[in-house]
Amino acid sequence: MLYFLIAGVLFGISAGFSPGPLLALVVSETLQHGIDSGIKVALAPIVTDIPIVALVFLLFTRLSEWQAGLGIISLAGGCYVLYMSYTSLRVTGRKLNQTATKPNSLSKGVLTNALSPHPYLFWLGVGAPMVTKSVETNIAAPIVFVAAFYVFLIGSKIVLAVLVGRSKSFMSGTAYSYTMRFLSLTLAIFSLLLFYDGLTLLDVIAS
Repeated sequence: MLYFLIAGVLFGISAGFSPGPLLALVVSETLQHGIDSGIKVALAPIVTDIPIVALVFLLFTRLSEWQAGLGIISLAGGCYVLYMSYTSLRVTGRKLNQTATKPNSLSKGVLTNALSPHPYLFWLGVGAPMVTKSVETNIAAPIVFVAAFYVFLIGSKIVLAVLVGRSKSFMSGTAYSYTMRFLSLTLAIFSLLLFYDGLTLLDVIAS
């Protein structure tokens, strides 16, 4: 249970702070229209991710009896998490540019997140295998993982909006860089665990 709680927290924080379209929009809306607008963008996954997760799990359940397929998905998830680790490690601070746009923050956030490949890749390659594995451990474990992931995903973006709104130098400072380096290390560890699960399912290594 603790493993899935920690995994949900770390994946949530990492996804929340990692560079991407939704993070850029959180920062942009905060700078242009204030903290409230940034928070509205941060809430977008609540709206968009329910159909995304349902679609991914529908596909995943069709593969549940195909062990080799699950192994391939786990390896793909390991590659994706390793890529997340790499991109997090490269972050050294971000300079922010302001552009004139009309405030409609929640709608912008919903559209941006729905059209981004990140939630689809995460849930197909990482989230679905983790939830499937957690069900075998404890009936409450998948709930803990999903709840922790979204609380910290959305929470970290809300914290980011507040920090940017109150201190516009945060994103270009050392605190952000060191946070991303720590997350890079933890993501690399989780990618190795996904590789292990994938190779085990493919019978490349003994379980």
